[in-house]
Amino acid sequence: MKKLLLYVFLALVPCVASAQIQQPSASNVSALSQRFGYFSYQTVLQSMPAYAKTRRNLSYLSNKYDVEMKRVEEEFNNKYEEFLEGQRDFAPSILEKRQAELRDLMEKNIAFREQSKRLLKQAEQNAMAPLKASIAAAVSKIGKQQGLAFVLNTDNDAVPYIDTSLGIDITATLESALQ
Repeated sequence: MKKLLLYVFLALVPCVASAQIQQPSASNVSALSQRFGYFSYQTVLQSMPAYAKTRRNLSYLSNKYDVEMKRVEEEFNNKYEEFLEGQRDFAPSILEKRQAELRDLMEKNIAFREQSKRLLKQAEQNAMAPLKASIAAAVSKIGKQQGLAFVLNTDNDAVPYIDTSLGIDITATLESALQ
């Protein structure tokens, strides 16, 4: 008897579940048919006139750090060569002092390299912030003007498929708006 009731219950579950599935309402259909926009962030960013200037400034700063790194490396190499040439003639206390100087110089060089990487990264973030803010403002403005529900960034395979009949590519519009 219990098995019979269990079979009847299991037979009725799909019927009850299918009764609960609703047809899409008018609001659901309109939500599904809203338009969206998409664009390539890198393409828009690189098309901005200020981007080229920003890249040049960052390259100039990077070159300055590179020149200084080469200078301190040459300084270290010269001191190390002097140490190697004279180490046989040094008294033990002088030998230890020179080794300590070389270690200190090497640690300072490593610290400078790390600091320069951090400072370059920070400089890039600071330099790109106004450009990114301009893009965000333009995306918002164009999205509102064209009645878009949302706008997607297609870079880095973030959106592997877009049905172009449902969405519009606003890359060119953004490029012209940011000129």
